[in-house]
Amino acid sequence: MKKLILVCVLCIAVYCTTHSQNSIQRTSKEKDKSASIKTSDFTLGQNEFLLNGKPFLIRAGELHFPRIPRAYWDHRIKMLKAMGMNTVCIYLFWNLHEERMDSFDFSGQKDVAAFVRLIQSNGMYCIVRPGPYACAEWDMGGLPWWLLKKKDIKVRSKDDSFFMDRSGKYLKEVGKQLSSLQIQKGGPIIMVQVENEYGAFGKDGDYMEVTRKNVLAAGFDRVQLMRCDWSSNFNNYQTAPSVAVTLNFGAGSDIDKQFELFKKLHPSAPLMCSEYWTGWFDNWGRPHETRSINSFIGSLKDMMERRISFSLYMAHGGTTFGQWGGANSPPYSPMVTSYDYDAPIDEQGRPTEKFFAVRDLLKNYLNPGEKIGVMPTPLDVIEIPKITFTKSANIFNNLPPAKKSKSIMSMEMFDQGWGRINYRTNLTASTVPRKLVVTEIHDWASIFINGKLVGNIDRRRAENTIEIPPVPNNAVLDILVETTGRVNFGEAIIDRKGITEKVEIQEGDHYEELTDWSSYSFPVDYTFQSNVLFKNEPALGPAWHKANFILNKTADTYLDLSTWGKGMVWVNGHNIGRFWKIGPQQTMFVPGVWLKKGNNEIMVLDLEVPAQRTVMGLNRPIVDRIVPDASLLVRKKGQKLDLTSMIPVLKGKFDDRKNWKDVMFKNAISGRYFCLEATTSILDKDVTSAIAELQIIDNENHLISTQKWKVIYADSEEMTAANHAADRIFDNQESTFWQSQYIGGTTQHPHQVVIDLGAEYQIKGFRYLPRSDKNKTGMIKDYNIYISVSPFKM
Repeated sequence: MKKLILVCVLCIAVYCTTHSQNSIQRTSKEKDKSASIKTSDFTLGQNEFLLNGKPFLIRAGELHFPRIPRAYWDHRIKMLKAMGMNTVCIYLFWNLHEERMDSFDFSGQKDVAAFVRLIQSNGMYCIVRPGPYACAEWDMGGLPWWLLKKKDIKVRSKDDSFFMDRSGKYLKEVGKQLSSLQIQKGGPIIMVQVENEYGAFGKDGDYMEVTRKNVLAAGFDRVQLMRCDWSSNFNNYQTAPSVAVTLNFGAGSDIDKQFELFKKLHPSAPLMCSEYWTGWFDNWGRPHETRSINSFIGSLKDMMERRISFSLYMAHGGTTFGQWGGANSPPYSPMVTSYDYDAPIDEQGRPTEKFFAVRDLLKNYLNPGEKIGVMPTPLDVIEIPKITFTKSANIFNNLPPAKKSKSIMSMEMFDQGWGRINYRTNLTASTVPRKLVVTEIHDWASIFINGKLVGNIDRRRAENTIEIPPVPNNAVLDILVETTGRVNFGEAIIDRKGITEKVEIQEGDHYEELTDWSSYSFPVDYTFQSNVLFKNEPALGPAWHKANFILNKTADTYLDLSTWGKGMVWVNGHNIGRFWKIGPQQTMFVPGVWLKKGNNEIMVLDLEVPAQRTVMGLNRPIVDRIVPDASLLVRKKGQKLDLTSMIPVLKGKFDDRKNWKDVMFKNAISGRYFCLEATTSILDKDVTSAIAELQIIDNENHLISTQKWKVIYADSEEMTAANHAADRIFDNQESTFWQSQYIGGTTQHPHQVVIDLGAEYQIKGFRYLPRSDKNKTGMIKDYNIYISVSPFKM
């Protein structure tokens, strides 16, 4: 009896909702009613969140249930609790639940209600972020691809009635799943977010108001609503006073600086960092991203000392299985399959040094009655001996039925959401080499003539042209396009796939558009792959490769794909995701629950020819090995910018404050090429330079779109110790930055970066943002600005 009473008391102290405590006997209906009112309330107080009328500090960690096999959901939730969290923050992805218009799916791996109930059963609360836009390095930020079938679609805008109608319907479906789990109804959901980081996209408060009303209409009419933005843009628009405003920022941030303006405008509001970035995401062909424990824990401790609520993004990232990985732009930069994120809990669910640092810190800041959770049993990892592939199927021998069109069209217009698409037409005869010009290739293309590979075109490098050899009349041209994730952030989110505009043959100054296309769609679902015809011989060129292997024991493993080229993997029918030899990810996480004792099947679609047709299962990942197909550096060997004949349009000096700095010229200046030259740093002995973001202003005081920008010169980039590439200065991510080389570097001031804006503009000024963390290394002091209509001398 004493043991039962103790269990009941602990349950009430840790988590006091009514309907989850069915084992607790009530003495009367009046007492039950009174307890229901008392234990089901979460509101905004004076500089505090209030749980049942008492101050409550949110210690949340972000988990994405689609990135975790359902069998592991409970394990990951328990890991969060063991790290010191009392709340789980979750995204929903619209495109996951409505892959086809009007066909909603919340079953199996997509059963969000089951995930939220697991959170409750573990004595934790939940913050739900349903969108309709999410970001999260997820394909199109969670928006469904079929929106792009509407040629004039405007997303995240009240001006597009189709988008608003469809997003409203989606939110209602979410409400059917989760509205009964609001804390006021006995569930664990304490807050629901309206949209996501809208201040980084637009300033239309009316759109946010309509979206807020759609959230309410979906049934979230009792729970506390919230929104999140950055400290630099949260005031770009206004929302209803009842919506809690929270901020997002990264490891190492100056906490007082982040909340400085917010506290002036919202002096009585609770403070919360709704995304405290524990690490960062990885891009194909870029160095693996990490964030130091010291900077991460330092800012987290600062928040605890100030009683600022937080959510760790990510607490555990998991894996972006299948086709769901997104991309950044500009420049176009797709995400790897692993969403490890350098988070406290790694991709396989194991604790890292960050995990124990968080746990040791938070045990000192628990709410009354709380205890750190118990660590769950670790999940096993196995090695799998080398598997050799003996069966292959060439893509061109397995073409699906053709779809005819006069002009070339994106894959969405063929009702295809993801995967690969092959475009075929015939060429006229030529006795001399010509150029093939592809306008807007999305995203990576292999060019074949009469079945022979001519070369590749890579959107990451803003490529669109390739030389083709002389050909006879009616030579067959195939352009096999691989999609590598829709843009998930910013104005480039309207990201149709395949070839989105036109293909031309250039001979001298003459351009001829190619027509009469046959298009062949290769979707990503396993059923399609399993129907191809395999032969017991190695195939040349793009092909599927299949093998079987026997296991006596199942557990998690990491498939080593380092000898393969570029493509996708299926294991026992599960789409494991994309691989690419350029790295930094060389292994792919395979959950043990997707393996079987006895016979297993693995299928690899490789668009190149693998160096070795073998794989093996490792007991730990390889996520930090770059094998670049071209130099990562902008500056060509021996190249040097020559500004001796140029006169600066401006010489200036920046202060040492970590805020946006607006600089306007006396008169507008015509130019296409913009050069910022740093001559000294804020720290006198510092010889590096760093820029987080750069925006350029035209003569009508508008920001010039960055979508066509390209860095054509940077004297130095730190790409060894960290991912501080020069194009970070216009990636719309304030926590990333360009920095000149500081490991093994020999360059001194001045440091220059040159941007081709893509067209000539009347330039009136610019905005500069230094790095946003506490570190002042590389902050620019004295600088020169050069602008030119023609390229600078190099």
